[in-house]
Amino acid sequence: MGQSHRSQKVADRIKVVVAELLEGKIKDPRLGFVTITDTRITGDLQHASVFYTVLGDEEQRAATAAALESARGVIRAALGKDLGMRITPSIDFFSDALPESAKALESLLETVHQRDAEVIALRANAQYAGESDPYKTPRERRDEE
Repeated sequence: MGQSHRSQKVADRIKVVVAELLEGKIKDPRLGFVTITDTRITGDLQHASVFYTVLGDEEQRAATAAALESARGVIRAALGKDLGMRITPSIDFFSDALPESAKALESLLETVHQRDAEVIALRANAQYAGESDPYKTPRERRDEE
């Protein structure tokens, strides 16, 4: 079942607030170039999952994950003030696998392009296995003389 309109609006607002907090208020040096890619919230608005990507290597990703975990309380408090809801949703941060998926897809496409080039090269010197027209043509009637 899909999300309700209200839960989608709350998820969108959480995404905006978290991005603004990471840009301005949270000054952790471990925090790298973070992009909030998606936010999902449960139907009862009790739990939010925030997906993010980090520009950099594995060490920077680990440092950013640690910084987000340490700033979770500050982010949740700011969300409580901004959302104005009776219960502030708990937050979990998940590293988005989008860059890795994109790299895997790019490598698959590169393999396909290489194989297509090989087929084109083989086709350039190819000859028919049989006749040039493999279809049968109707026999012509013999004129009886």
